[in-house]
Amino acid sequence: MSQYDEFVTANHQYVQAFDRGDLPMPPARHVAVVTCMDARLHPEKFLGLDIGDAHVIRNAGGRASEDALRSLAISERLLGTTEVVVIHHTDCGMLTFTNEQLAEKIKQEVGADVHGQDFLPFSDLEQSVRDDVATIRQSPLIPKTIAIAGAIYDVRTGELREIVRA
Repeated sequence: MSQYDEFVTANHQYVQAFDRGDLPMPPARHVAVVTCMDARLHPEKFLGLDIGDAHVIRNAGGRASEDALRSLAISERLLGTTEVVVIHHTDCGMLTFTNEQLAEKIKQEVGADVHGQDFLPFSDLEQSVRDDVATIRQSPLIPKTIAIAGAIYDVRTGELREIVRA
């Protein structure tokens, strides 16, 4: 049985108790969280979020990429969020490679030449949080009135440590 088949089975069970179909589209807590796709992170749990509370935007590294900024603009302009929280984490895979290393690996394994592609790796965890908060703050898509905070989640202890507020 594939993982997808297992997901479908789990979904059938979920549907039996589902009672949240009437939640409004805007997040109840008016916040958007940008965080990493790492499977060890469960932001809803470590932030105390429930269904409908927040927009959670996930990508490799939790980076303020072009697509994350697009999602934040939609979240803020159309769905009423007034705060953004950027969360990176310890032991992140984005600390383990450079653009050149990944481009070479892709070329060798897939045959695609992606040299020049920025995969947004980083070598300093705290600085990456500061950089992403600054990217969001400086984006013309995000109003200056939006509160922005940046933190690091420790995958070993579950603790969230604030790095910056802007």
